[in-house]
Amino acid sequence: MIGERKRQNSSGPTANRFLALIRSILRRACYEWEWIEKAPKVRLYQEAKRRVRWITPEQATQLIAELPEHQRDVVLFALCTGLRQANVVKLAWEQVDLERHTAWIHGDEAKGKESIHVSLSHLAVELLQRQLGKHPERVFTYAGKPLGQVNTRGWRAALKRAGIENFRWHDLRHTWASWLVQNGTPLYDVQEMDGWKSSEMVRRYAHLAPAQMAKHAAIVGNLLSGTNTAQCDPK
Repeated sequence: MIGERKRQNSSGPTANRFLALIRSILRRACYEWEWIEKAPKVRLYQEAKRRVRWITPEQATQLIAELPEHQRDVVLFALCTGLRQANVVKLAWEQVDLERHTAWIHGDEAKGKESIHVSLSHLAVELLQRQLGKHPERVFTYAGKPLGQVNTRGWRAALKRAGIENFRWHDLRHTWASWLVQNGTPLYDVQEMDGWKSSEMVRRYAHLAPAQMAKHAAIVGNLLSGTNTAQCDPK
């Protein structure tokens, strides 16, 4: 079997991407091109749930203090917006409206292929204002040129000095979402804010809001409290 051979040479997720491509071609050959009468089923391998790795605000402050100067605003902006690495690094001035405190990611630049509206906090706007005049097109730069790479030796050294282990640049996005959920932002709002197409992707953060869930659970408890009292009444 092609999938099994691919899995032996790589991993389950890699084999799944390969199989998904084959499945897509077969379906198109059936439903669009009409080359075959029926598209055969292509089963994917079961994958482990993706990890959610995040750091505390205190750890983030320590990390930023250890970063090379040209990376600090980039990391802060990623934490403020939750945008993916490529969308932060390649952000252009034509995608930013400082007066309206908004930015946007074009559909062809988004993973979900749909445009993303980004609401900018006051801190995010300040970070962008600090980049004004450094480059005519791109927002984040290094030595006068558009920033190309952030997962550098300087980034890894800063993590080590800050005492943060098992943390990737993409985990800044997880940190942003985790902080929002922990502070009461509904999951559907988090999904809308950063362009997740599937609610399943956002549900990874649901366990981080037990206090919020307890607040909602208390509503039913309060409604039933009178019933409980009546049952215990000796009359």
